[in-house]
Amino acid sequence: MTNKALVEHFYSCFQQKDYKGMQDCYADNATFSDSVFVNLNAAEVRAMWQMLCLRGKDLVLEYNDVTENATGGTAEWVAHYTFSATKRKVTNRIKAKFVIENGKIVSHIDDFDFYRWSSQALGLVGKLLGWTGFFKNKVRQNAANELDKFMLRENLR
Repeated sequence: MTNKALVEHFYSCFQQKDYKGMQDCYADNATFSDSVFVNLNAAEVRAMWQMLCLRGKDLVLEYNDVTENATGGTAEWVAHYTFSATKRKVTNRIKAKFVIENGKIVSHIDDFDFYRWSSQALGLVGKLLGWTGFFKNKVRQNAANELDKFMLRENLR
């Protein structure tokens, strides 16, 4: 499978909320980071996608501009969903970078505008505080705690 085909397969699985298909795209030593989930290892990134797919009842995903090179690829994707903690609608635009080795993702970095996301997901609080490092760290800690609870509940730890 080419790097481009792997990235397209990953997002096709995501569109169908097929977290097992997504998980299979990652190497055993994979890492993931974005503005909320930072420095996840392979077990954590697999659990994160499972958690997000299971919780994303109304998740609609679009992806485009998939590119590849000798070491990986890139993509742009948009997620439309209701943020479960606040029941607020979110449209998040993300740019993804992948490092791929032996047909598996070893590094995945998603980049999005945290302030824009927090303004949508968290409303007034996000608009007022979303630009501060303190608030960003609090959101990251909450996300890490939720992931940890999910992994314990699902026996993934």
